[in-house]
This record gives sequence, C-alpha cells and structure tokens, in this order.
Amino acid sequence: MASPADDELQSALAQLKTANPTLGIPKLHARLRADFPAWTVSEKRVRKLLATKDSTPHPSSELVEGLDVAQWTPRVAVRVFDKKKGKGLVATHKIAAGDTIWLEDPFAIAPEWEIYDKQRKGAACALCTTLFAHPSEARARCAHCPAAFCNAVCRKRADKTHALLCPAQNPASMELMRWVRSHEWMALAALVQCTARLLLATGSAQRADWNVVRGFAVLGMEERARYSFRSEPDRATWKTAFEHFCRAFHRPRRDEPDAKNLTDEEKRVAAILRRPLPAEIEAALFDYETGFLRGLGRMSLNLEAHGGLYTLHAHLNHACAPNVSVRHLDQRRALSRITVKALADIAPGQELLITYVDPAAGYGARRAQLEAWGFVCQCVRCAEEGRDWRPPEGLGDLESELKAGLGVM
Repeated sequence: MASPADDELQSALAQLKTANPTLGIPKLHARLRADFPAWTVSEKRVRKLLATKDSTPHPSSELVEGLDVAQWTPRVAVRVFDKKKGKGLVATHKIAAGDTIWLEDPFAIAPEWEIYDKQRKGAACALCTTLFAHPSEARARCAHCPAAFCNAVCRKRADKTHALLCPAQNPASMELMRWVRSHEWMALAALVQCTARLLLATGSAQRADWNVVRGFAVLGMEERARYSFRSEPDRATWKTAFEHFCRAFHRPRRDEPDAKNLTDEEKRVAAILRRPLPAEIEAALFDYETGFLRGLGRMSLNLEAHGGLYTLHAHLNHACAPNVSVRHLDQRRALSRITVKALADIAPGQELLITYVDPAAGYGARRAQLEAWGFVCQCVRCAEEGRDWRPPEGLGDLESELKAGLGVM
C-alpha cells in the first residue's frame, strides 16, 4: 500500500468527480479505494483536498505596457475591472450590430494541424497560413527549407521567428516540432512560436514583445492539472516536452562552465542567437516550473481556436451570450487574420464579450468546460439557467453534453 502525492490524488479525484457528479464524499472515497486498491487514502484527506478544489484559483494577468490600442481600432479601450476578473475591453463609441470593430494579425501563429502540415510542405504560407491552390502562388521561399510565402512582405515578417524554426538552420527545431505534431499539443506549438520571436528580437523590440507575452492571462500547468477537468498531457509529458524545447532553443551562456563544449546543434543555435537574453526573459522561458509550465498555461488560456495568439483579442472576456464574434474572413489573402464583429448593439462603456465555449451547449456542459479557464461563469444567462440547476442523477444528459462540448462524440 502507498500514499499518493497530492497532485496524483487531486487528478484522480477530479476524474472521479467529473464521472460521478452526484456522489458524496463517503461514496467517492469508496470508489477511489476500488479504482486504486494500491493506495492508502483516508476519507479525511479526500474531504480536505476536495475542499481545496472548491477554492479554484483564477488566472492572473497584467496590463501590456505601452499598448497602443488605436493601431487596431479607436472604438475600444482596455479596462481593469478588479483583481479577480482582471482586464477586458470596453466600447468607447457606440457600436452597431454587424459592425466590424477591428482586424488583427496574429502575434504568434499556431494554426490547425491540417494547415500546419500544408505549411511544412510549402502548400500554405508559412507566415499567414493562406493556402496555395498551386505552388506558383507562392511568391517567395526560404532558401534553406520548403517554407513558402504569399509574398515578400510575409517572407520579411517571418524573419521574426523563421531562422530558429527552419529545419536546415536549426535541425533541433525539426525534432521538437515533430514531437509537438505527434502529440497535437497546440499550446506547446504556440509557446514555440512565442519563444522563437522573443529569442530573435533585440533591444526595444524584444522588450515590447515580452510586454505582450507577459500581459497574456496565465494559469500555470500545475494549477490547471489540479483544478481543471480538461484532459491534458501528464507531468511526464511536460518533462519530455521541456527537454525537446531546451535542445531546440537553449544554448549555454558564455559564463556557464560548459559553454566551450557545445554540441553541433548548440553551435547552430549560438550562431543564430548572438546576444544573451535579459535575465527576466531567460528565466521566464527556461526555468521549468516558474517559466516553462507557466508559459504553457499562458498559451492554453489565450489561444484563438483557429489561428494562434492575438494581442488585442486576448483581452476579450467570456459570456455565454456574447456580443462579439471572431471570424476568419480574409480567406484569400491572410487566412490567419481575424475580424472582430459586433453581434449586438454595444453602448459606450459596455464590455465587449466573446464566448469561450459552444453557446448552444446546456448549462452543465458550459460550466464544466469553463473550469478549464479557472472560473465559474456568472454572466446573466448562467445566473438565470443555473438558479434551479442540479447535477442529474447519474451522468444522463450531462454526459452527452460534456462529450459533445469536449469533442469526444
């Protein structure tokens, strides 16, 4: 018999509670003992951990220093609401239903895997993800790898990341991205893009990029694992990801003991990255617990479903009856560019809200999915629908809702 660590026990309890939402603590404890006969766990410990689970932490965020919202639109402004809710966007002018509020290109690309595969083959722009009907539509190409681009502008903009992600210039990045692709881990793909951008930037541009990244809301992987019911890679997978990540990007500093004994791969990275990182960014990227795991959690919270990370879009908060939608309308020239449109009239001072989940789902399914973002929704719709809501006996409709909402069916 063995006593499991708190994180293992919390993960097991979260799964049991999700599968058996009506069970009380004594029956949940009995089910735990049946499912994990090698564990010795008291009912008191289960009660204590479940009480801790109820104190779900909220994501934290900070303002993006020097952010010029007017570069996207003069019709909205950033507002900090409170410590719990954090920041959001409010209208500064009257916005009519159907209005296009702003267009935005991604800060970091993380497309759907089907499009990513086409990028790797040169069948889609390696920057903006626009698909090529014929290879001749690519107006520029990388001199070292199959990456192709819509035009010289996309090729030039790709310089912010491509040197570190080009398999010819940095072979270790190819192994990293093969591993990412095999696990279909979108958050890690986005973190790779952000890391490449931060490593290649210098001076004031690097500081501006870092302000954007650290301004994204964050809930670390440990917190997500303990308090979220969403299925995600386990801790062993985190560790393996970090090893691939470091091999692809991290070379010893000149003042480290082994800096003179670099491998060929490390020499390639060192040739691309000639300047040392500021200590703050170094730690935020390459410290495993306080940097890498928080970075993964930051990506998970802020990813737009089909394109990547967007600076202004990431300020949008959730409601189950949203007044704003995000669309990819520029199919021919910049597929990754998003268009933010108003679904209803929005008055000055009113918050702009999108939905993080399928708004057609029932209350129970929406509530379960939103726990992955670290909160229980208190919007007007949830307040009304949740007033008389009780978990159904057994799984019943909740099981179907959860499966549909999480893409299991």
